[in-house]
Amino acid sequence: MRPNDAGQVPAVVRLPETREVLAALAEYVAIPSDSRNASRETMREAAAWIAGRLGFLGARLEETAGNPVVRADWLGAPGAPTVLIYGHYDVQPTGRLEEWPSPPFELTVADDVAYGRGASDDKGPVYLVVAMLAAMFEQRGALPLNVRVLLEGEEEIGSPNLPGYVRSHADALACDLVVSADGAQWRPDEPSLSVASKGLVSCVVEVTGAAGDLHSGRYGGTIANPVHALAAILASLHGEDGSVAVPGFYDGVAPMTPQRRAEIAAVPFDDAEYAARIGAPGLSGEAGLSTLERLWERPTLEVNGVEGGGRYTVIPHRAAAHISCRLVGEQDPQHVLAAIRGHVEATAPAGVRVSVEQVGGAVPAYRIPDDHPALAAAAEALRTVYPGQEVLHAVIAGTLPATTLFEEVTGAKTLFFSFAHADENAHAPGEFLRLRRIPEGMRAWQALLEGLADGPHRLRRGGEQEER
Repeated sequence: MRPNDAGQVPAVVRLPETREVLAALAEYVAIPSDSRNASRETMREAAAWIAGRLGFLGARLEETAGNPVVRADWLGAPGAPTVLIYGHYDVQPTGRLEEWPSPPFELTVADDVAYGRGASDDKGPVYLVVAMLAAMFEQRGALPLNVRVLLEGEEEIGSPNLPGYVRSHADALACDLVVSADGAQWRPDEPSLSVASKGLVSCVVEVTGAAGDLHSGRYGGTIANPVHALAAILASLHGEDGSVAVPGFYDGVAPMTPQRRAEIAAVPFDDAEYAARIGAPGLSGEAGLSTLERLWERPTLEVNGVEGGGRYTVIPHRAAAHISCRLVGEQDPQHVLAAIRGHVEATAPAGVRVSVEQVGGAVPAYRIPDDHPALAAAAEALRTVYPGQEVLHAVIAGTLPATTLFEEVTGAKTLFFSFAHADENAHAPGEFLRLRRIPEGMRAWQALLEGLADGPHRLRRGGEQEER
């Protein structure tokens, strides 16, 4: 490592001030890298910007069939473990501009937060890692362990080209642990680690009847109505107790252990406040479970949208429903899809045709074992920043496809270590990042990397914990 003027390697890294990080982040946010709508040139501009900030690690753009990925490597710590830092530079569409407190692609600071699309998901959390690494490298001339970086530009559209890239670059991405700057902590008033994310499979249920729409007077009461049939099918998907009534849906879902139920019960949570915050008149779901148990540990089947007919006096010839299932445990996405298909076919009324077709990719659930050394190292890093506070083990109720992909290809588990929060309007108008999370996040990332390299929970090559 690089000595200072006194001939010593500095133990304390002088991290950038929040205003410096915000000035850089404003440039990054100003690039409207909405992967659903932006041009290839705009996406490349965003990739090049963050690659430029990683130049000290030899960052470069590498091509995929879609938007390029940003790759960087520093392997100057022989014998030390290798960590792959993952994140993304693409963002969601803005939504309705009138619902933003300020222009979405102008980083605006107000009331101790910074508003802007990507501020929380995922430009802000990624950039604070980059700023920390740059400061550490500039002052020490080295990093505490080997670091690879992979930032993609298609996470917000389901990462369609990431699997092909990762599988074709398996050797170049070899690592002992993946650390994701994407994700979110549970609440801003307590440190947390997400130990799992839910899987996902989506489908369209289509019901068809006659060859075309028919006059509801001339033909009413003589043929099956696809909208009526679809309504009956959708109503049959859940039982009166709120559970999913599809036979085979729960295959692979293990009962919660008493220990896990006790851990969740110990988390302060107010059902009424939760409902009020989202503007719901009340809560519902699978009976016999708390709201957090349903949110973190149970699978779901949700009807996301229904289409068919309209205000005209016709019997529609077609009706369709969009369905998504969030999965847990060992649920197999294709088995769940087959179970839904079998249930729909078995419950479809006479006089209609039905089909169930998968939409998008299918992702199994992900979980990092409770005894994985990275969790202990991460908890210790958080305690250095938030002394005296317990570190909660939470679950990301959404889906992060990269986790299972990295495990399949590299054999490495993924640790979620983000300093965004679930209430920061990611994917919605008014997205923001809390300013205090910038210095807190940089300090925690430094402590994590140092702890994995040479702490009581040192990570050994292969991802195991070294005996100390």
